[in-house]
Amino acid sequence: MEAPFIYGKMVEKKAFVNRVEDINVLTQNMKAQNNIILISPRRWGKTSLVQRTVKQLVSKDKNYKSCFIDIYKVQNENDFYKAFAEAIINATSGKIDEAMDSVKNFFSAIVPKLSVNPDPNSEISLSMDWEEIKKSPDEILNLPESIAKKKKIKLVICIDEFQNIGSFENPLAFQEKLRASWQYHQNVSYCIFGSKRHMMMELFGASEMPFYKFGSLMFLEKISTAHWAKYIQKEFKRTSKLISKEDATYLAEAVENHSYYVQQLAQLVWFRTAHKCTSEIVDLALDSLQLQLSMLYRQITDTLSKKQVNYLHALINDEKELSSKATIEKYNLGTTGTVARVRSSLEDKDVLDYLHKNISFNDPVYRLWLKNYYFV
Repeated sequence: MEAPFIYGKMVEKKAFVNRVEDINVLTQNMKAQNNIILISPRRWGKTSLVQRTVKQLVSKDKNYKSCFIDIYKVQNENDFYKAFAEAIINATSGKIDEAMDSVKNFFSAIVPKLSVNPDPNSEISLSMDWEEIKKSPDEILNLPESIAKKKKIKLVICIDEFQNIGSFENPLAFQEKLRASWQYHQNVSYCIFGSKRHMMMELFGASEMPFYKFGSLMFLEKISTAHWAKYIQKEFKRTSKLISKEDATYLAEAVENHSYYVQQLAQLVWFRTAHKCTSEIVDLALDSLQLQLSMLYRQITDTLSKKQVNYLHALINDEKELSSKATIEKYNLGTTGTVARVRSSLEDKDVLDYLHKNISFNDPVYRLWLKNYYFV
């Protein structure tokens, strides 16, 4: 029998848990042609949420088209333009001939080379001269509006891991180019999302930045324990197994309602359950998960400085006054200035998240591993 729990890939309808209100908010903004900035740590399910929302919107209204651009591996401005243009053309073209027409009709200053796979279902690939792009970047940045206006459609452009543009050469100048073009688009809306909260807030929350007030800020919350417990029980029952509400609740809370890990732990528990789950099975599965990821976590920890590791040790021990003289001396953290820099560096490394003076681990299983194995 196929395991009912899904993690590590796009979540399909049957495995999609709650998010009703989030879908409604996203849909209303997209219909109103409002730009949206969606922020949450990695593996909370924001990509699945956006894709599900857009899929529903497009299926109900044929006037809408959507495209997804993941810039996680995009290294520079030139690569961004290429990925952006390819995604727009492929999303707004039903056939290869239509895509080729778009290249001919919507480019004038830039002359891209078009590569087409013999497979009729494949997407086109573009190559462009960087010197041409530098002279007319607005031709590419205004491409979605030009196509949407010509084809009389509404286009929703979803860009994942947007904070990566901060690592480009001259990132501020690049952001100014994007904002200068995108703010005038009437037939296009942008759903921009990213996983590093502090970097996204620097881009969209700072008044001196080009993208300040570009759209509605939306912070994705974790799915509640009650919804997780109900879903876990339902999937166990659907596959002729049983888990109590208490054990399903315990399972979700053990990994702090983290979407990816709830699904992964639930699968491990499901594998170990012959007929009826017990809390002991959940504990065994949770310990197995920590050991399964032990090599990865050790590699992560080995990249950290001594003071960064000491700071994590203080967090694991639930120290409340991390900048106090007693805590600094106990964990050899240096100075109060060093403590602030260490915390900031761990945010940059995506180990910690800091919000409203609360510090949390982005990976709850890493926190458990540190507590149960590393700092023993």
